[in-house]
Amino acid sequence: MTEYERSRPMPALPEHVFDQAANLGQLEDWLPDTLHVHPGRPPAVTVHEEHTDEDKAAVVHPRPDDLRLEWGTRDDSGYTGWLQVDAAGTVTSRVTVHLSFADDTHDPGEAEVRQALDTSLARLEEQVRLRVDNAAG
Repeated sequence: MTEYERSRPMPALPEHVFDQAANLGQLEDWLPDTLHVHPGRPPAVTVHEEHTDEDKAAVVHPRPDDLRLEWGTRDDSGYTGWLQVDAAGTVTSRVTVHLSFADDTHDPGEAEVRQALDTSLARLEEQVRLRVDNAAG
């Protein structure tokens, strides 16, 4: 099993960050550009991967009480992940994303995964900033 994890501070309360991250209708605003999530009947989603041009059955489990979002492939256990939001100050938080690849055929490699995680966290921060700025303005 190969695992990756990245963290990033966020400029908002943990609850606001989690609400943004867990909004199934806006997942594509912060996920890698090559992934397209089509919500189905919760917790089911379909994920389209541009690199392989395949649709994968997956599940997404938001856990608002824990400020945690969990996901994974539905038909096999080849890929799972989670996002955790924690308080990091009076009005800031920290987001950690963890990915696990049980099957090496699902793992695109360390460099690509780390780049995707860093880019996704930066995009999530941008979405959070937009939300905070719009609420204040």
